[in-house]
Amino acid sequence: MRRTLRWLLSLVVLIGMAGTTASAATAAEPAIGSPGTPRGTAPGDTTSQDGTSEDIKDRILAIPGMSLVEEKPYPGYRYFVLEYTQPVDHRRPSKGTFQQRITVLHKDTARPTVFYTSGYHVGTTPRRREPTQIVDGNQVDMEYRFFTPSRPSPADWSKLDIWQAASDQHRVFAALKKIYGKKWIATGISKGGMTATYYERFYPRDMDGIVAYVAPNDVNDKEDSAYDRFFEKVGTKECRDRLTAVQREALGKRRAALTATYREWATANAGTFRTMGSLDKAYESLVSDYAWAFWQYSLLADCASVPDARTATDQEIYDSLDAISGFAFYTDQGLEPYTPYYYQAGTQLGAPTLAYPLLKDLLRYPGYFSPRSYVPRDIPMPKFDRRAMADVDGWLRHNAQRMMWVYGENDPYGAERFRTGKGSRDAYVFTEYGGNHGASVAGLRDADRTKATARILEWAGVAPAAVQENPGLAKRLTRYDAKLDRQDVEREPFMLRP
Repeated sequence: MRRTLRWLLSLVVLIGMAGTTASAATAAEPAIGSPGTPRGTAPGDTTSQDGTSEDIKDRILAIPGMSLVEEKPYPGYRYFVLEYTQPVDHRRPSKGTFQQRITVLHKDTARPTVFYTSGYHVGTTPRRREPTQIVDGNQVDMEYRFFTPSRPSPADWSKLDIWQAASDQHRVFAALKKIYGKKWIATGISKGGMTATYYERFYPRDMDGIVAYVAPNDVNDKEDSAYDRFFEKVGTKECRDRLTAVQREALGKRRAALTATYREWATANAGTFRTMGSLDKAYESLVSDYAWAFWQYSLLADCASVPDARTATDQEIYDSLDAISGFAFYTDQGLEPYTPYYYQAGTQLGAPTLAYPLLKDLLRYPGYFSPRSYVPRDIPMPKFDRRAMADVDGWLRHNAQRMMWVYGENDPYGAERFRTGKGSRDAYVFTEYGGNHGASVAGLRDADRTKATARILEWAGVAPAAVQENPGLAKRLTRYDAKLDRQDVEREPFMLRP
């Protein structure tokens, strides 16, 4: 459960199933998106074109509750790091607020806008996500509630759930739609893809399309056999055996030597293990996560870099474990930034549990590594809400419209994925063959790539006439920018989060 934790990219109590699409705006901002409002519009919205006497920064900062942290220059864009005042509880907005960090990559109010969330922290370096590259638009990034610095103080952890987070996103959209009046596309990667999907479930009238990447879908947290089947077939038998051999060496006869090296490192780097319970438990967790982390971030061709357990030195085994799983991540200092994810994994999102038949005889702590193991004991966690993911999945199969999910064939998180149903319209699931957790539209086979690109352009309202007539001509509207389009993929040790 632990390793699959990362599973769901970081964690909470009951979603309010009733009235989930109601507005949660505070008194400072009127509600929008009432039933009957066309999707992607809001009553009273006005669209202003660039070139007015008012600077775009002034227009953004005129939004009640919006404040500027800093502006960073980038050619052809304006880039703002901002804070926005949000209610701690959208059902009771008078009960306190917190500052949520967002960023705006501004191009032109006459262009569409892409709404990105990682499901975790927000970066403050200008980056253009793939849908933004495709539609040549603006981009708004939002930090997920309870990830610092976007954490209420004091932190009432019961207010960390998927409906509250979707309501954060709804209020940001409502505020900025008054400026960015064209089409909006929500997107995210891993837990961010989950976040974009949940947003659509609770506020289906906000966005004009959803593009979710490598998003896990743990409908039944007690049934995770899909992951065991995945690891029986992924890649090649030779590669799977090579990974297992390293794990067995590390958990077996080399355990004492490698944990001694780990202890030396922890002492030198002030690493502690209060949350995990002991260094030995942290060690067993990271070794168990090794194969998962390899397939999540590596390609089949990278199997040649995995040490031969029969001839490798202890240091070579240690270095490979560190490079793929990451010893630092399993310390208190490595885990703490992702406490909100673990909390949600243990209260709503779920986390895969693997049988590990090839390691079972070497495990000292079977059954220990659940999401609770990664959350400090002074944070109370309510009983797991098994209705939350089933509700989302059921709603999507009957109501998904203008939605797209992209998965990597060799990414473990694709073992349990979102799927369309009989009630779905203009909704798609694509697979990048040979791909991992970095799967993209650009990596799809030709027919799928052009189809996906054409749908994104259409949803954003910027499909050229030629593409409308022949979707096979679809391609991104921007030129590649080496800095702006570089995706800094953060290593996420598998047990942690998707």
